[in-house]
Amino acid sequence: MTTEDFAPTVGVSSTHPKDMPREHADLPVWNAENWLYEDWPVGQKIRSLRRTIGESDSHLFNVLVTDIHPYVQDQKFAETEGVFGRRLVAGAFVFSAGLGLVATNCVNAFSYGYDKLRFIKPVFIGDTIYTVRTNLEKRPKYAEMGLIRASYEVFKGEGELVLYCEHLQTVRYRDATAFADQVEKK
Repeated sequence: MTTEDFAPTVGVSSTHPKDMPREHADLPVWNAENWLYEDWPVGQKIRSLRRTIGESDSHLFNVLVTDIHPYVQDQKFAETEGVFGRRLVAGAFVFSAGLGLVATNCVNAFSYGYDKLRFIKPVFIGDTIYTVRTNLEKRPKYAEMGLIRASYEVFKGEGELVLYCEHLQTVRYRDATAFADQVEKK
């Protein structure tokens, strides 16, 4: 049986590094995609797997970014003086983890920024989150790349919305000439 006998669900093809054996470079790359602007379906929704945020996850993130706010680092404060009675998971970590749950490595897409980021409800250590991504819109932008917008809704438990944002990405066209008359003028 050869690799051609399997139909990969993700990673149909990708880069072909010249600094590794040919038989490895030709393999589909896991969690990598090579879709282009024309392939991106407006209206498509996907849901991630779930992830429980543990004590060590939260603490490691806080240490890495030097977030020592008492709501995320001080158990005694959170229990006795805090509004929620327990420690929070840093919003920046919920954002990062929530987006990471639906992220793939598309070699043709580049992050342009985020809009409408809102922390709607608190997330606590031990909460389980998952993300729903919805492809909202796309439009030609540059000579070689269009702009796409997707919403990310991060939920905890049984569907309680905790975070919303919209991700903008530039994505290469398969055929740039098809959009030449539609790109934004400088």
